[in-house]
Amino acid sequence: MKLELQSLESLFQSTTPEDLHRALDFVRTEISTQGTNSTRPLFELVSSLFYIDPLDRPDLAPVLNEAISLVIGFGNWVIPALVDNLDQGDIKAQMASAEALGRIGVDAIDPLVAKYHTFRDPDNRAFVLYGLGKIQSPQVVRATQLALAGARSTNLELRDTGTRTIGRFAASIPAGDLPVETLDAYFTTLRRNLADSNKGVKAKALRSLGKLAKHGHLSPDQKHTMFGIALNLLGEDDEFHWDRNYVVRREAREALAYFDS
Repeated sequence: MKLELQSLESLFQSTTPEDLHRALDFVRTEISTQGTNSTRPLFELVSSLFYIDPLDRPDLAPVLNEAISLVIGFGNWVIPALVDNLDQGDIKAQMASAEALGRIGVDAIDPLVAKYHTFRDPDNRAFVLYGLGKIQSPQVVRATQLALAGARSTNLELRDTGTRTIGRFAASIPAGDLPVETLDAYFTTLRRNLADSNKGVKAKALRSLGKLAKHGHLSPDQKHTMFGIALNLLGEDDEFHWDRNYVVRREAREALAYFDS
């Protein structure tokens, strides 16, 4: 195994997709034959690929995705290591670690919530919310207050991510399972974020409000209110003043059907 590991390290240091796919194939074989607990030394090698920049090296994007999927196959013992990676200071590795935690699912919820509370850096908290937003389970209801806090943040990155995460939670939590107080706070906060100075936050607020409506979380009165707001943003009401940002108008157009249902 020692010689094989040395050869494997050389493969992981390569910059060619072919070598990296071979390296990942080897690790996959080891997991299937040795079991996950005996392959702990290989986790560090696989997670080193989290530093790939898919914008700089689009040819390596499939390698990165394969590495994330493979990390999940190691088992839940990787959760603490992935959570620790969220404050390593490299945005590429942070995004990949958050993605992996999201794909792991329910077992990652409590560790992510705990990590959110230990973080003081709002950018790091944004990565926690990003990971939580990737978890498609009703049990993310345990993290609903974090998304609300994020959406109310004065930090742009955290506010943006929190605003988007509310919509992701709306799609995962069945109608009626969101606490009434939380749901009301979501609606109020997202409406306030429609006036945000950042067009990205405004667009995501509309998207999340649309998802709340789509998945049955909004009352008829709330949908009626949002229908009028969407028409205003599109310039299709009596005022004929539309939002100047196309991305906002696009989200308003998509959400309109859910507000009118």
